[in-house]
Amino acid sequence: MKRISCIVEGHGEVSSLPLLLRRLAVWRSYTDWIDIERPIRVKRDRFLNREEELRRFVLLAAEKSGPNGWILILLDADDDCPVDLAKDLLKRAKTFLPNHRISAVIANREYESWFIASAASLDGARGLKIDATDLTIDPDTPRDAKGWIGRRMKGNSYGPTADQPALTQVMDLNSAYERSRSFRKLCAEWDLTFSKISDGAA
Repeated sequence: MKRISCIVEGHGEVSSLPLLLRRLAVWRSYTDWIDIERPIRVKRDRFLNREEELRRFVLLAAEKSGPNGWILILLDADDDCPVDLAKDLLKRAKTFLPNHRISAVIANREYESWFIASAASLDGARGLKIDATDLTIDPDTPRDAKGWIGRRMKGNSYGPTADQPALTQVMDLNSAYERSRSFRKLCAEWDLTFSKISDGAA
């Protein structure tokens, strides 16, 4: 059994990320059984800026994942550089658990940017209307990716708790991979993690 414990910042990701990881398991042809714990939701600013908060939640994630499991931290970049933020966060988290497998993935700019990257596959889903011009946009460009999605939904309404899991379930992973660097980072961490765990490494 491969156990995954995730740390997220949004209510939507609590439901969406386990769905996405299960889809990744199929897409990346990983056939062993995985156990995905219910994600731990944190307040982004406190988690990033208060060392005691970071330590508390990282240690909680380690308890949930077990000594040979995987801790995945997924946050939105917002206006931060996703590469720099991921490196800094991982370095700090590893000071508490130097021998545990931990990944820090920062969605640029929000989780919903992965929907923009796979927009063609979402036309019609949850009332989304995607036109040809939408397919040319750089998915990392919109500062408010949630708003971008909402403006294309019937009623101009996007609710992360309900809509994010539903869109995660149908988004085309190949498109997201091809068009989003941060999504490729998530996939790379998946591949590296499970090759290591399968080999018996932490």
